[in-house]
Amino acid sequence: MFNFSIDKRTLYIVIAILVVISLATLLASPEELYLTLLGIPGVLVAITFHEFAHGITAYMLGDNTAKNEGRLSLNPFAHLDPIGTLMLVFLHIGWGRPVHINPSNFTRKFSMEKGEAIVSLAGPLMNIILAFVFGIVYFVVYKFATAAFIESEIGFIIMQMIMSTIITNVGLGVFNLIPLPPLDGSKIIRPFLPYKAKQWFMNNEQIFYLVFIVIWITGIAGRIISPAIVWLADKIMNICSLIL
Repeated sequence: MFNFSIDKRTLYIVIAILVVISLATLLASPEELYLTLLGIPGVLVAITFHEFAHGITAYMLGDNTAKNEGRLSLNPFAHLDPIGTLMLVFLHIGWGRPVHINPSNFTRKFSMEKGEAIVSLAGPLMNIILAFVFGIVYFVVYKFATAAFIESEIGFIIMQMIMSTIITNVGLGVFNLIPLPPLDGSKIIRPFLPYKAKQWFMNNEQIFYLVFIVIWITGIAGRIISPAIVWLADKIMNICSLIL
């Protein structure tokens, strides 16, 4: 999912500063901190299933690399990157530990490039599917639980955790569709690019990394994708409400 090829120490220092600033802001608002803590289970679910989807898809295409590294697991500790997890919890943009794949092991039903695109798409797609699943769970609880339960503290916690899981999955899915390295979107669009555009894209990949880091750290990425996240989450909730 997320594999930087630049100086990680510099990047992690910047990330640490951002997390500290975010944490200081949350500590000044106990209610916001409380809601952030309730969102942790959603973060674990989103990252775990996202990375698992990459691994299992690669395995289905004939590559055993993820299996051999123990990544075909729904154990969160097999997939969490400490920095990426903190980022997702406190800054709402983050990542899991990259799933390694070897496209040369793929079956020849697809080209290596298309196979890699399919594996990359599997992560965001899994997040969107999970958003639908938890959207249905939300309305099942809301429809069949008693009013007293919904209005109770435990009811609030459960509903808030479900809603946070929905938003986190939508956010992680949409975020990873940005067509810039090192995100999944950069590999998803590659098979559809003309040959010259593809070569230019690959030759300038390092520049795109830097562009991504700039728009990410400055918050531009968040401002760009926030409307898409809100729109998609709203549509998912509307569809789930109609189903029930």
